[in-house]
Amino acid sequence: MSAQPFNWRHLPGGRSLMTSLLVFLYAPLAILVIYSFNASRIVTVWGGFSTRWFGMVWDNPDIRRTAYTSITVAIMATILATAFAVAAALALERGRLPGLRGLRGLSESLIALPLVVPEIVVAITTLVFFSAIGLKLGAGNLVIAHTVFCIPFALLPMRARLRDMGQSAENAARDLYASDWQVFRRITLPLMLPAIASGAMLSFVTSLDDFIISMMVADAGTTTLPVYVYGMMRVGVTPEVNAVSAILLGVSLLLVVMALLLTGRKPAAT
Repeated sequence: MSAQPFNWRHLPGGRSLMTSLLVFLYAPLAILVIYSFNASRIVTVWGGFSTRWFGMVWDNPDIRRTAYTSITVAIMATILATAFAVAAALALERGRLPGLRGLRGLSESLIALPLVVPEIVVAITTLVFFSAIGLKLGAGNLVIAHTVFCIPFALLPMRARLRDMGQSAENAARDLYASDWQVFRRITLPLMLPAIASGAMLSFVTSLDDFIISMMVADAGTTTLPVYVYGMMRVGVTPEVNAVSAILLGVSLLLVVMALLLTGRKPAAT
């Protein structure tokens, strides 16, 4: 009689352990959101329900200015990272250039490097590189740094989409004498659109929430919202900080959920 394979789902105490881990991870986020509606100025003392801290966030000109900088940088980095990711996904999954197969492993490793290397290392090396070449573009430095860091996040859903959809529809179009541009415009691109949108949203969230790279690379006058929030926390956590953090958390969760929903869509080619 052969031994039954080990099933980790039936591990004794596994469900309790998983529940404890989830509570440990997400309870602080829930507490932060709850106390962002605290009427009391003392963060740890509940003084009733109030939304006045969100109004104070909106009335704070420094928060509006840094939020505008963060959104602007995130939009520019998202556009550039998505464009590079589309080209990289097509090259890696559909490329037919001589010698590409031999370089595919190296290319994948280089593109995925920001996901593997600690972010502090990426931030320091980016700062050193910009200083070495004398690059001083203000917010442009942030856009370049965020673009490089966001490309892997945009690339992952696009490569997964190209692998899942196969090449049968594209080959059928070529059999009907469609050019490569027609195949891309009428078959490949429509099928990739959900993954492109998903990758763009992930890139936007990654750029909007980034702190380490922004703190290292940003020049005077280009402070982003996460860096500004960090400066606020150095003088003590206040309900205003909780309100800003809750807004960032809500935007991030909304975009991530939308990205996951788009990744699961299966549009028909036109």
